[in-house]
Amino acid sequence: MSNNSEFLLLAFADTRELQLLHFWLFLGIYLAALLGNGLIITAVACDHHLHTPMYYFLLNLSLLDLGSISTTLPKAMANSLWDTRAISYLGCAAQLFFFFFSFLMSAEYFLLTVMACDHYIAICKPLHYGTLLGSRACVHMATAAWGTGFLNSVLHTANTFSLPLCQGNALDQFFGEIPQILKLTCSNACLKEIRLLVVSACLFFGCFVFIVLSYVQSFRAVLKIPSE
Repeated sequence: MSNNSEFLLLAFADTRELQLLHFWLFLGIYLAALLGNGLIITAVACDHHLHTPMYYFLLNLSLLDLGSISTTLPKAMANSLWDTRAISYLGCAAQLFFFFFSFLMSAEYFLLTVMACDHYIAICKPLHYGTLLGSRACVHMATAAWGTGFLNSVLHTANTFSLPLCQGNALDQFFGEIPQILKLTCSNACLKEIRLLVVSACLFFGCFVFIVLSYVQSFRAVLKIPSE
């Protein structure tokens, strides 16, 4: 790795008035996300009538959504408020890890796959729903989604930040992400990470196909139900 101890993020605006406007706008979005997801988490946790697989997975999805928005917006608000572009090396690594983990086709994508499986079983195999999706099975499926996302994020973050930087430290993005960091690396050094991204893309495409097929089967089962 190069000797750079920080990165420079893309500025939202050049004038102080627009920077403050961005700060208040991001603050409003962040508070709305905290309120909405917080209400979902509280409702599911406190109401025993909502202790079902669907709402359990929805609670996990809300936690991931809180994680994804808390990864980027607080730093963006701080930079707009204090008129700076800098983010530390460790801060950028943490931002990339948590953003990749909670949002960018990682734990959230795997959790959506699990939720598609839940919907498929509930509609197409209702008599076996309680047996196939008991509390232990739900915990195992959610743990697998979180664990897979965690390992995937660790792999990409460690590999990305092990590459030497040859093109300065200015990122052409509002937060730290893999493509922008790869642009700063030596041309031959980023090939390994590109291969990892291709492997991950194939894995996520498989999840996408599974989600689509499960919902197609669910819709077909619903359409076969005779109407009164």
